[in-house]
Amino acid sequence: MLIDHIAWAFVPTYSVFGQIMHVIGRITASIMCFFVAEGYYYTKNVKKYVLRLAIFALISHVPFIFFETENISILGNTGVIYTLCLSLIALIAYHKIKNRLLKYLSITALSIMAFLGDWMCIAIFMTLNFWKHRGNFKKQAIGHCSITFIFVGIMCWIYYSAGYPITYGFFQLGMILALPILYLYNGKKGKFAEKHKKFSKWVFYIFYPLHLIILGLLKAIL
Repeated sequence: MLIDHIAWAFVPTYSVFGQIMHVIGRITASIMCFFVAEGYYYTKNVKKYVLRLAIFALISHVPFIFFETENISILGNTGVIYTLCLSLIALIAYHKIKNRLLKYLSITALSIMAFLGDWMCIAIFMTLNFWKHRGNFKKQAIGHCSITFIFVGIMCWIYYSAGYPITYGFFQLGMILALPILYLYNGKKGKFAEKHKKFSKWVFYIFYPLHLIILGLLKAIL
C-alpha cells in the first residue's frame, strides 16, 4: 500500500520501477480483502468491526483527498477503508439476508456506492469470493483470477478508449500474485501478532491516514 502510493506520487507509471511498485500495491489490496473476510469469520462483535472501519474511513477521507489533489477538502472520492467497510457490509448482507432478491439488491447498491472509494466494487467482489469459498483455496483462486482478468480487461478497454496505451492496465494483474502468499495462510495469527494484539489490531487504521498526510505533504513540498 505504501509502496503503491509512493509510486503514484513520485514514480512514472510506465517506468519499470513504477510498474513493479504498482504490482505490489495490487497484491496488498487482494490480501486486505482476504482478511476482511477472515475478520468477519473470527470477529466476536461484527457491529464494532463495521463501526471501526466506518470511523477510520471518515478519519481518512480528507487525508486521501489531500494526497490525491494536494488540497484540503471534503469533496472527492475517498480511500480504501471506506471500500473495505462496504465490503464487510456486503458480507453481512450475503450471509444474513435470506431473501435472494433483497440480498443481491443490497450487494448491488453497495457496489455502486463503492465507486466513490479506492478500488471501487472490485474490493467487494474479491471479499465476497474469499468468503463464499472460504476453506477451499482452489475455488478462491479460480474466483480471484476470474475477477482479476475481467477487471484488467475492463481497465485496458477504458484506458485504450481514453487514448492511453492498452498496456496501461496490465499492472492490475498483480492481484493474482497475492495467491501464493494467501496459500501459505494457516488460519492462525503469527507469533508477533499474537504477542502484540493491540498493536496488530490498530496499526493499519493509524498508519493509513498518517502515511497519506505525509506523502501529501511531500508532494506539495517537492
